[in-house]
Amino acid sequence: MAPPFIDRFDGWIAGARRAANVAGRALLDFALPPQCLACAKPVTEAGGLCVACWSGLRLIERPYCERLGAPFPADYGPGLLSPAAIANPPAYDRARAVARFDGAARELVHRLKYADGVHLARPLGAMMARAGHELLTPETLVLPVPLHRGRLWRRRFNQAALLAREAARATKAELRADLLLRVKATRPQVGLTAAQRAENLAGAFRIADGAAAALRGRRVVLVDDVLTTGATVDRLSRLVRRAGASSVDVLVFALVVKDG
Repeated sequence: MAPPFIDRFDGWIAGARRAANVAGRALLDFALPPQCLACAKPVTEAGGLCVACWSGLRLIERPYCERLGAPFPADYGPGLLSPAAIANPPAYDRARAVARFDGAARELVHRLKYADGVHLARPLGAMMARAGHELLTPETLVLPVPLHRGRLWRRRFNQAALLAREAARATKAELRADLLLRVKATRPQVGLTAAQRAENLAGAFRIADGAAAALRGRRVVLVDDVLTTGATVDRLSRLVRRAGASSVDVLVFALVVKDG
């Protein structure tokens, strides 16, 4: 057992370190005031949104379609599916999102993808972990939607992989960014018909060599930044199911919602 004066000395050192850390953070905040994640206006705490941007972040909470994750205008009872999910069921089981893809959510996604906002991945990924808490467990296999190597070279990072890493870290789920490959460069899906989307994505993805063993019998969650038409994650869901996954869910930061 250490002498009492050693314990007191260790306690003094620990206290001094805490005080130094607090003083350092205060000095840094004075020199570089924390900024809103979406609009860069000054805020009181780092990693947050200003009042205006927080008000403009339209969070998706129940009631929503249990299959597509799209919000309902009113609470019609638990477990209901939307007409879209009934008429055209997706290949995945459930989709969940933090917010609608408009306002502050759109700005956050654009800052992440197009303004080198890699620092946004941690707070956005943490929000996704909360929104997808029913999908993510330590037994879940998290797979980011892959980028084609040409686009990855131009952007220098895959925003889906960054978000997946943070969501997996927050929930202790297993992250594998090497199992899905995008082998064909595709044009954006927005504005294409269903037939054009299918043609655009034909042959775009494949399972990495030897990946089937890692997917067999696993609960998989596909992660991306935005869910727009759903064609990409639908194609990947079919691919993962054929490889033996027991279930496939989708988690995104923002969902394009077509009201009415």
